[in-house]
Amino acid sequence: MSSLVIPSAANSGPLPGELTRATTPAGVLVVFAHGAGAGQHSPFMRRFAALLAARGLDVLTFDFPYLAAGRKLPDRAPILEAAFHDAVAAGVAAFDGAARAVVVAGKSMGGRMATHLAAQPEAWRAAVPLAAAVAFGYPLRPPGPRGGDRVSHLARLSVPTLIVQGTRDTFGGPDEVTAATTGAPRVTVLPVATGDHSLKVTAASGQRQDAVEASIAEAVARFVRDAASVPPA
Repeated sequence: MSSLVIPSAANSGPLPGELTRATTPAGVLVVFAHGAGAGQHSPFMRRFAALLAARGLDVLTFDFPYLAAGRKLPDRAPILEAAFHDAVAAGVAAFDGAARAVVVAGKSMGGRMATHLAAQPEAWRAAVPLAAAVAFGYPLRPPGPRGGDRVSHLARLSVPTLIVQGTRDTFGGPDEVTAATTGAPRVTVLPVATGDHSLKVTAASGQRQDAVEASIAEAVARFVRDAASVPPA
């Protein structure tokens, strides 16, 4: 793991990032955004960055501007999107031609922002093409009165998109996500039995959490490789 300073027009200063390099690189860079409540150093982000790197995918995590500035309230979507684009550009530059394809990914809010980027191909400015998007725990229906429209843009997705959703997710389970995305043919939903919004399974399920997460990472890596036309590891 190595640090990366991300120049950002979306922020008053650079954003912090971390590169987790693949053991056997496939030439695919995953730019992985955090959720609203915890940054790139959260256990979830660290675990999945390591799991994906172990399966041949280089991973860049980063902090959105509000978190980098020590604020708790997330920025509005245009700022989050601009920061995401800045992270993609910095990640591609850091790999100096080694990345042949980019995947945008994220947990919860970060995954929603990843789908925003995937639904706006005209705004893509990286020299490397976007191959896929992945959302871990899509926040379909957040608690409280706020939230607005979180699905109409999915019909405009320009690349294959995988949504990994726990069956106990209080923001919406896999069936609800599937029903909400019937008009989005690029979306594939991967259910996680007894998983919550952070994909944590119940003890009663008889499943080990590390085994569940390894299985998820394997499915994500396979999806990404297929989308990027990269042979299996």
